[in-house]
Amino acid sequence: MTVGPSLPRCTASRQSDTEVHERLKYRMAHKCPVLTVGIVGYGHLGQFLVEKIQKEESEVRLHLAFVWNRNPEKMKGSVPEKLILKNLSDFPQRPADIIVEVCHPQIVKEFGIQFLSCSHFLVGSPSALADPEIQQQLREAAKHYGKTLYIPSGALWGAQDIQRLNDSESLKALTIRMSKHPSCFRLTKNLLPDWTEGEGRRLLFSGSVAELCPLAPNNVNSMAAAAIAGAMLGFNGVRGEIVSDTALKDYHVVEVEVTGTDGFCVKTTRRNPSQLGAVTGSATYTSFWSSLLVCRGHGGRVYLC
Repeated sequence: MTVGPSLPRCTASRQSDTEVHERLKYRMAHKCPVLTVGIVGYGHLGQFLVEKIQKEESEVRLHLAFVWNRNPEKMKGSVPEKLILKNLSDFPQRPADIIVEVCHPQIVKEFGIQFLSCSHFLVGSPSALADPEIQQQLREAAKHYGKTLYIPSGALWGAQDIQRLNDSESLKALTIRMSKHPSCFRLTKNLLPDWTEGEGRRLLFSGSVAELCPLAPNNVNSMAAAAIAGAMLGFNGVRGEIVSDTALKDYHVVEVEVTGTDGFCVKTTRRNPSQLGAVTGSATYTSFWSSLLVCRGHGGRVYLC
């Protein structure tokens, strides 16, 4: 579907904590305008963002416009009643400079264009963009409305380096392997029907990220970010693997192998501390927060942050 006038219309690389703090001081010194933020989803990451904004809003110059969750009862007692949005379709009534999705790819598919008609949009579930029609629609909407479709790098280490290699047309191959304790996977199509403690490693999938995203929509967002960074390969050209490993009780492992021209190759291994059964590693929360702090401007395009 092509975005046109009939659609509804509403009336940087990952940085260290020191660099983020310096950027915040710069904003305060230069009186950056306050950015209003709508949070869509109140799982672990959504809760983290809501608490962080409420605690540091004067320093980072962010202010909550609304918080939505499929089950609003989950927010009672922790989110002020005035901020709770009970019906997501009513989001235009709570104007936000940026809307942050941190729940499920289906929300991106159902509301992404509507969000972009009003606000910049930070996609916490970029696995939704594995659907080429959805990705094209969102790209066109961002351009049409002059808003930014932000893609957080998440657990993907070296995302901007991959993007630079891509932009210089030197990217030849990209593979990401994600290994987790089996309790940390949320899979479809019975990919992990049974497992027992002590069984060790089990390769669950190896193939294109385009094929993998629908099978593990909540687990492979860093791979989706890689497919955006490596656009010349895209979701069909970037290779993804997921591995179940019962030895990984305290962290997730993300391995990235990048191949360029003339024998260029980089391999990285990232251990992300996590609780048993957690879909998201603890370091990813800080990474996502840093991504949100970058979301000021960049209108009319897709921006990896």
